[in-house]
Amino acid sequence: MKDDTLHIGRFSFSSRLFVGTGKYKDIGATERALAASGAQVVTVAVRRVNLQERGEGSMMNLLRSGKYTILPNTAGCYTADEALRTARLARELCETDLVKLEVIGDKRTLFPDNEATLEAAKVLVKDGFVVLPYCIDDPIVCKKLEDIGCPAVMPLAAPIGSGLGI
Repeated sequence: MKDDTLHIGRFSFSSRLFVGTGKYKDIGATERALAASGAQVVTVAVRRVNLQERGEGSMMNLLRSGKYTILPNTAGCYTADEALRTARLARELCETDLVKLEVIGDKRTLFPDNEATLEAAKVLVKDGFVVLPYCIDDPIVCKKLEDIGCPAVMPLAAPIGSGLGI
């Protein structure tokens, strides 16, 4: 029998589906969607969610239930420096060194800035993060990110929020 476990750095997952938290009506809808998806990894935008709120009915209470691996992301960052600060904040608040690195290059399409992503990835990997960079589907950039020490990349399939998929 083939082992279909996904290994990313020191993390292992039986589900390959990563689910976001940004488009649901409320925490109840988020919880139902996550449970129905079977996903083990849940992304959360550090700049858009109150990660300090830990009480009943909060996003962090849901995510810290032990059912999910939290993948904080640097969504909304437009420079490498912004992404570095946001990733470091996420490490403290989410108690994880796993991060989805997003450095946006274009406000309209939300396409990534590959140069700034490479710059930030170098620093984060040196700081001990497990970095999953969001990048354009350029094999050269992806190889450079691998050479830096990123265990996986998350290439753009369609503009964020477009619903177009791959």
